[in-house]
Amino acid sequence: MPKVLVLGEIRQGELRNVSFEAIAAAKQVAKGGEVVGLLLGENAENLAKQMIQYGADRVLVSEHSDLQAYTPDGFTQAVLQVVESEKPEGLFIGHTSIGKDLAPRIAAKLKSGLISDAVNLEVSGDDVVFTRPIYSGKAFEKKVVTDGLLFGTIRPNNINPLEKDEARSGDITLVDLEIKNLRTIIKEIVRKTASGIDLSEAKIIVSGGRGVKSKEGFKVLQELADALGGAVGASRGACDADFCDYAMQIGQTGKVVTPDLYIACGISGAIQHVAGMSNSKVIVAINKDPEANIFSIAEYGIVGDLFEVVPLLVEEFKSVAVN
Repeated sequence: MPKVLVLGEIRQGELRNVSFEAIAAAKQVAKGGEVVGLLLGENAENLAKQMIQYGADRVLVSEHSDLQAYTPDGFTQAVLQVVESEKPEGLFIGHTSIGKDLAPRIAAKLKSGLISDAVNLEVSGDDVVFTRPIYSGKAFEKKVVTDGLLFGTIRPNNINPLEKDEARSGDITLVDLEIKNLRTIIKEIVRKTASGIDLSEAKIIVSGGRGVKSKEGFKVLQELADALGGAVGASRGACDADFCDYAMQIGQTGKVVTPDLYIACGISGAIQHVAGMSNSKVIVAINKDPEANIFSIAEYGIVGDLFEVVPLLVEEFKSVAVN
């Protein structure tokens, strides 16, 4: 039975949900073999139990002082040392900003292949078939690793995590890693975005485009997102117009998201934006222009002024929540 290593990702002292999704993928691949979690950084030992509760058989932990914040050199050295000692047949990492930076470095050092941005996987005999989007989400390809390490990154919010079992137990082991010759040292992390739900893992996203008209306009969208328990995103046009921070950008040059519900407000539907959200399970478009491209991919469309429609939605959702 194969052994699969899963690198969990810690963000602001909490495990990101994609870590649990990666464990679910690893369990599928291991076919009864061992799933080993790896946590690096601040508060890692306290979070290790969560990985076990979501399916990991044991967890390796390092709270080395040079791993308190992500650096390419530090994390690459750490993961390579664990791969050398554990010799797993598979390695899964979340397809996040960290995963996208780290995974190619590890693959290059190991002289291994890498299947990035997997949205699904299935076991067919001895093969593990990965499905990943191509051409900005217009098509999908299936890939199989024919030799060497089974290495992939998992797109958040696509593979369902296993049900949490608080009674589940497993070994948590502190590992002594040697981190040296760092070329980058993080002194401080300044976050420009407001605290809240991470866009890449949000189940509901309310997104605004140039039709929002101003920074004040985004406050209306925030009210709807708050009523639904979701996050607020934006098109590049809205970011370029300085209506919001680029951290909120969704699209080909921004974040790629796959929420259960995506509400596009005042967004025309340019191909660059669609590339980042077209795989949302349900898309609702609100736009004054009945010919807007966004309606061609939306399951539901509302032709109207978002500043009239959105407050009505907020009122309705709040009344439903109260009742």
